[in-house]
Amino acid sequence: MTKEVWFVAPHLRKRLRHATLGTVLGASVLALGGCSAEGKNQFERLAMPAPRTVEAQSIYDLWHWAWLAAIIVGVLVWGLIFWAVIRYWRRSETEVPVQTRYNLPIEILYTVAPVVIVIVFFFYTLKVQDDVLPADQGTPAHTINVVGQQWSWTFNYVKDDAINGATVHEGGTTADAPTLWLPVDQKIRFNLDSPDVIHSFWVPAFLFKMDVIPGRVNTFEITPKQLGRFRGRCAELCGQDHARMLFNVKVVTPAEYQDYLTGLEDRLAKGSAQ
Repeated sequence: MTKEVWFVAPHLRKRLRHATLGTVLGASVLALGGCSAEGKNQFERLAMPAPRTVEAQSIYDLWHWAWLAAIIVGVLVWGLIFWAVIRYWRRSETEVPVQTRYNLPIEILYTVAPVVIVIVFFFYTLKVQDDVLPADQGTPAHTINVVGQQWSWTFNYVKDDAINGATVHEGGTTADAPTLWLPVDQKIRFNLDSPDVIHSFWVPAFLFKMDVIPGRVNTFEITPKQLGRFRGRCAELCGQDHARMLFNVKVVTPAEYQDYLTGLEDRLAKGSAQ
């Protein structure tokens, strides 16, 4: 009985190396040639938006450390693969590399290492979750009740936050996206609710999203740290016009925020929209 062993002739190996090298170099030239300033920033942030809230910094740091861990593991695994390929490459038709059936240290390594990696990731994920969603949230400067309905959003600026203790609101439609106004450097508590199906409140620049569930109020707090305009959307498939369930976010100074609430009251947008 004969053994069939894979073998690549020397001249074919040489052509294969040249073809691989040419492909890698060509792809590198195209990638570098297409880089813009924004593309370079995206590369430095590893495709994560720049954090625009105080709480988002922890999420941003976790993202970077997770990538670093993944790169280290990847380099280790690829290094071992390439070392094994080169070290045990069959160099003639008669030579057969040493066949090993058991290697207890290696088997222990590739069993224990993934478990340790998962435990470390789990620990730091919980730590960041505690930073972003603290058990004792304290008293926020402002409270906004967000209602997600098919297929738009309504923002209720409630009680003490609004003018003369009255709640004012702004809603939108799929054709006219509403705008959520927020004061910079002040903590805002969001209470999320839905009268119909599950939605998901997501502002990519805040690096955070949370489900909006009928019959249940989900709560979180953020502190915007940069003035500007941002985009928000529903991140949960919620029906026919899910893709059009968009809203704008405008982070302004506290004075501009109060002026906006006064304008809402002047337009008789009083009361809470549920």
